[in-house]
Amino acid sequence: MSVGAVTLLAGCNVGDAFGGFGWPKGGITEQSERMYDLWVGSVVAALAVGVFVWGLIFWCIAAYRRKRGDVDLPTQTRFNLPIEILYTVLPFLVISVLFYYTAIIQTDVDRLSKNPDATVEVVAFKWNWQFNYLASPEPDAERVESTPGDSNYIPIVVVPVGQTVRFVEHSADVIHSFWVPELLFKRDVFPGNVVNQFEVTVTQPGAYVGRCAELCGTYHSMMNFELRAVTPEKYQQFVAALKAGKNTPQALTAIGEPAFATKTVPFPTLRTAN
Repeated sequence: MSVGAVTLLAGCNVGDAFGGFGWPKGGITEQSERMYDLWVGSVVAALAVGVFVWGLIFWCIAAYRRKRGDVDLPTQTRFNLPIEILYTVLPFLVISVLFYYTAIIQTDVDRLSKNPDATVEVVAFKWNWQFNYLASPEPDAERVESTPGDSNYIPIVVVPVGQTVRFVEHSADVIHSFWVPELLFKRDVFPGNVVNQFEVTVTQPGAYVGRCAELCGTYHSMMNFELRAVTPEKYQQFVAALKAGKNTPQALTAIGEPAFATKTVPFPTLRTAN
């Protein structure tokens, strides 16, 4: 696996030089950085194999082209055992290495810890979001406070930076999809008894737009929210303000953050019937 490790590690700098080969670099979580490294490493490996194959093709064209005056065909052989073993085993090794790193990183991205630092229940409905702050990830956990969105209010979900945040998702009606582009990750939100979960560790404070990434009806494109990443100290103050009876805008103001969403323009949540 050392060849694959070298490829993945070398791919980091190569990805920076070539714009990530199409993969966005602006990830704000530890998980997004691992996925970025896997993508760049895979592209570098594919390019290396491609250059090797192209080189063999052009070498054969140059070395075995028919020369002027040649009449007889070159000597024909029934098989070449070393070459056949090479082009059978080599692709298998390449696929095995890529599969290994894909499985490792996929498992890491989907891993759930026993005791996340914060747990947020995501409830999707046509056509908005509700965020419930839970005391623990257990199904019967105490709900600290809720932040529901409506036609005039874009809901804001607040998370701590540098700590593990678990999102527990379910839908009140149809399939939606929880997506913050900067997470480089999205997960569908299903109705019924299906509960999807995932965890992230946000590394950069700031405000990030959130979308529904599953066509869910008339106002799907306006089903927005904002992810607000703050320091752990501010997060604890925010939760304490919620427990004291303040609503989300009041709690955000109390910790020195803008009270309303700032990152959803030009997609407002206001709906008007045509």
